[in-house]
Amino acid sequence: MYKNVLENITGIEIYPLISFAIFFLFFLSLLVYVAVVSRSHVQAMKQMPLLDDDHAALQAQTEGGALC
Repeated sequence: MYKNVLENITGIEIYPLISFAIFFLFFLSLLVYVAVVSRSHVQAMKQMPLLDDDHAALQAQTEGGALC
């Protein structure tokens, strides 16, 4: 039943291509981000859950970053 409904919709064949392009661009951008991010930033983010709020805010200000 659903197969017949989907076959009758015009332009439906573009949606799988669009979803694949979105997935591929997201995956590629994530891969580029992981390759480009500095080691010091990764170390600072690893230590952030262990720090208290005042120390984390001070560290973010000294590094030039901002807390989210």
